[in-house]
Amino acid sequence: MAQDTGIPADIWRFYLLYIRPEGQDSAFSWTDMLLKNNSELLNNLGNFINRAGMFVSKFFGGYVPEMVLTSDDQRLLAHVALELQHYHQLLEKVRIRDALRSILTISRHGNQYIQVNEPWKRIKGSEADRQRAGTVTGLAVNIAALLSIMLQPYMPTVSTTIAAQLQLPPLACSILSTDFLCTLPAGHQIGTVSPLFQKLENDQIESLKQRFGGGQAKASPKPTDVETVTTVGLQQIKVLMDEVTKQGNIVRELKTQKADKNQVAAEVAKLLDLKKQLALAEGKPLETPKGKKKK
Repeated sequence: MAQDTGIPADIWRFYLLYIRPEGQDSAFSWTDMLLKNNSELLNNLGNFINRAGMFVSKFFGGYVPEMVLTSDDQRLLAHVALELQHYHQLLEKVRIRDALRSILTISRHGNQYIQVNEPWKRIKGSEADRQRAGTVTGLAVNIAALLSIMLQPYMPTVSTTIAAQLQLPPLACSILSTDFLCTLPAGHQIGTVSPLFQKLENDQIESLKQRFGGGQAKASPKPTDVETVTTVGLQQIKVLMDEVTKQGNIVRELKTQKADKNQVAAEVAKLLDLKKQLALAEGKPLETPKGKKKK
């Protein structure tokens, strides 16, 4: 069935392992699968890895810049090292689902690190600012390389794709240390970076529900503008709320700076999409766009 859905096998592997029952019951939900793909893979993991690689390509000609670590960088490395140790410990205990969530936690730390340090702004500043942009970019792309290796048991095709984009040395791909090591030194040339994941759309999921719903297809039809998700936990809702807040701040900052209208529109679209995902997670009805009133 999975190959007939048009959804890549790695996405299925990710979602089924993400909801894997470990000490409690679990249930498959098409809508929850859409939510996890769009929030955890597209907006969290994929966004971080793509930004890290794109910054290397755009700002440093495709070569990993030199890194001069500060106390803030050391704190990030401590968070990453802690999650890496948890990852090893959880896999040894066959807590596969929880180990997967350690990967997502690392990428979440990485996204926050990039957002706080704003390398796209610092690269235009003083020599010290440009050096800081280099450190942030170099550290971020090395964390992306680490995530590539950690993903191997879960999403082998995605893992291989990341390794190819970053031109990760073969030896680095075969060993995952319990300590975080920078495998991409200054001067390392990466390859062509491209998005790892595609957004799943509501109409696509509705079509799959109709095709593969089984006995569920006989149930009374529900309004198409109301979706409920019973398997989304409070932690996922909190993550989405944080993402909505961060994206809202980005939109407000762009409007304050009177940025290009197309750029503002793109960020507003991201904000609306996150709000839609949050509404789905909370089981709230989706708002239907209202038409203009006739005069």
